Amino acid sequence: NTWSGNLRTCLSQVATGTPKEAELNDNITIFTRILDGLLDGYDNRLRPGLGEKVTEIKTNIFVTSFGPVSDTEMEYTIDVFFRQSWKDERLCFKGPMEMLPLNNLLASNIWTPDTFFLNGKKSIAHNMTTPNKLLRLKDDGTLLYTMRLTISAECPMQLEDFPMDAHACPLKFGSYAYPVSEVVYTWTQGATKSVVVAEEGSRLNQYHLIRQTQCLSLCSTGQYTVMMAHFYLKRKIGYFVIQTYMPCFMTVILSQVSFWLNRESVPARTVFGVTTVLTMTTLSISARNSLPKVAYATAMDWFIAVCYAFVFSALIEFATVNYFTKRSWAWDGKKAMEEKQEYNKNPLALSKKPNNTCAAGVNYTTNLTKDASISTISNSTAVQLKPSESKAPDPKKTYNSVSKIDKMARIVFPVLFGTFNLVYWATYLNREPVIKGAV
Repeated sequence: NTWSGNLRTCLSQVATGTPKEAELNDNITIFTRILDGLLDGYDNRLRPGLGEKVTEIKTNIFVTSFGPVSDTEMEYTIDVFFRQSWKDERLCFKGPMEMLPLNNLLASNIWTPDTFFLNGKKSIAHNMTTPNKLLRLKDDGTLLYTMRLTISAECPMQLEDFPMDAHACPLKFGSYAYPVSEVVYTWTQGATKSVVVAEEGSRLNQYHLIRQTQCLSLCSTGQYTVMMAHFYLKRKIGYFVIQTYMPCFMTVILSQVSFWLNRESVPARTVFGVTTVLTMTTLSISARNSLPKVAYATAMDWFIAVCYAFVFSALIEFATVNYFTKRSWAWDGKKAMEEKQEYNKNPLALSKKPNNTCAAGVNYTTNLTKDASISTISNSTAVQLKPSESKAPDPKKTYNSVSKIDKMARIVFPVLFGTFNLVYWATYLNREPVIKGAV
């Protein structure tokens, strides 16, 4: 009898499966009936609590990656898990489980919030390999709806302090069709923990993601609720120091090297002046290419403008020195020409003049050898003058001497440029950047 009883038990288990499998099949049947019953007569065109109460949508955001940020387009890209939770009493059920894990297929058959991003330029819902959506249903009718999104949102930037600037990039979302009298949004975990950024989720090469904040209360525009989250960014200055500030600094120093060259070295000093001016022009154009075409001057623009002024002033300084030097030579050449003409008319009268006159004529000859055209005049004059009447050159008249303007420029230009750098960097690095539009 015992053996026959065990045989009947085994045969019954083979026919119906193990107890666990039988229990699982019963649960599947129960859930299938529950879902069929939930959607029986369900109208997904009507929001929960229509005509009775306002539908509350609780939201939170988990940022998986942030960036890149485009300065020229004034926008940023962000990858998020966007979560929404609300209660639909029409979906209440009673079963062996408190929560039903479901896929995205049910989402198309029930009412879901019509949330959209106000400042979004382009948004992508990921669909590989299947739509990245999650739906959870509790027995009291509370639903959790999660989507994976990539959002390109607008980020208004004030670039007066560029590249020592900081910005608050907003993310705004709300209901597209329902006013505050029907649908309101709240943060799931309060105003401090509802937006979370992954520790290794930043893809920013040019910015530091300082912090993120949420709107403490509902921000309303007209009759529609708008939720806001701000991401605070501070720009890294290292790239601009290497690419712009250091070349400008070295160009200004190079322009001041001409002060130490001989003032008769016209080709060398001209090359220094023109080359540095053209270099500063190229640097200013390339620095502006990475920025939007704003109508105001940035901090970098002021630095480049001052460096340009120093370089251009160095060129003007050389032109001034060269002008006075050439003017002195031309005057001496003119006097030598007059002496020659007077000697041709009356050689005896010139020979009776005081020795200092003849000495001056000879001295002109010595110094006019710098100019080819004037040297011809001076040499002809020297031949006709009597050697016995000439004197030694006056050591005070030496046109190779350093110009007084160059001597002053060697001190004034470096001191002024150093003072400017001290004030510039102390001003921008020690003050907190102004973040407009922050909460």
